[in-house]
Amino acid sequence: MNKLLFLDCDSTLCAIEGVDELAALRGPQAENEVIKLTNQAMDGTVPIDEVFGRRLDLILPSREMCKQVGELYIKRLSPGVVNALTLLRERGWEPIIISGGFTPVIEPVADLLNITKIYAVDLYFNEDGSYRGFNAEAPTARNGGKPDIIRDLVSDITPSQTVMLGDGISDLETNSVVDLFIGYGGVISREAVKKQATAFIKSFDELPSTIENYLSETPSSCE
Repeated sequence: MNKLLFLDCDSTLCAIEGVDELAALRGPQAENEVIKLTNQAMDGTVPIDEVFGRRLDLILPSREMCKQVGELYIKRLSPGVVNALTLLRERGWEPIIISGGFTPVIEPVADLLNITKIYAVDLYFNEDGSYRGFNAEAPTARNGGKPDIIRDLVSDITPSQTVMLGDGISDLETNSVVDLFIGYGGVISREAVKKQATAFIKSFDELPSTIENYLSETPSSCE
């Protein structure tokens, strides 16, 4: 049976926060405000849906800005990702990106990693490439969205095992709907995630052995 590996993108697969990098392209004032809002959301002090639209209104990300940050994702890929995913695929794991980031920004790194399933937030552009809006109905634009996506996928696919890897509170919310939640601290270590995660790693080199060690003795909750 298929095994599903759910992966956050920002500060996990890649060593940047895409929304912060978009803000940097808009200017220092937008960058400072967006970074503050991002950290509040990822630390769990402010609900994600309260900051989501506010950040985009500050940034007004154009299609060209998204292309630039998409290229930066590839340049700042976390060390060890390619080798870890290669090994895990050989062991029957299918990687899936679940992110509160933006689909057009994430697609280049997903293509590089041969990840075909992306659950993120779509952005809309005008004909001239300027920002028109975002999909406010996207599950990952709010708290509780990531576990909702996983529940739906588990119901449709009925995998034999499930794992989630991520650095933020929105990732930690999936703890009750996967067989193993692994906190990631290779880019930024968030104390709440570190304390509540079943396992915690700081390098993708640790991922295959961590999954094997924890799940070899743990029955699947999806059975």
